Amino acid sequence: MEEFICSAKGCRSRAVWRLLWNNPKLHTPDRRKVWLACDQHRESLSSFLSARGFLRETAPIDDRDRLEE
Repeated sequence: MEEFICSAKGCRSRAVWRLLWNNPKLHTPDRRKVWLACDQHRESLSSFLSARGFLRETAPIDDRDRLEE
């Protein structure tokens, strides 16, 4: 099973959150990009995306996500 790694710069921790986002200037409304976050970086990554109006949803990574990848 592939391990998901946090998207925060320099972090190599196991990701447990999916931050779904899009840039409305570049993406269609239904398109979702994904950043992965560990518990420690969930808030900082969410804040970064929210400040720009990009964050659409935050959801935990579960076993179904691991099987799909």
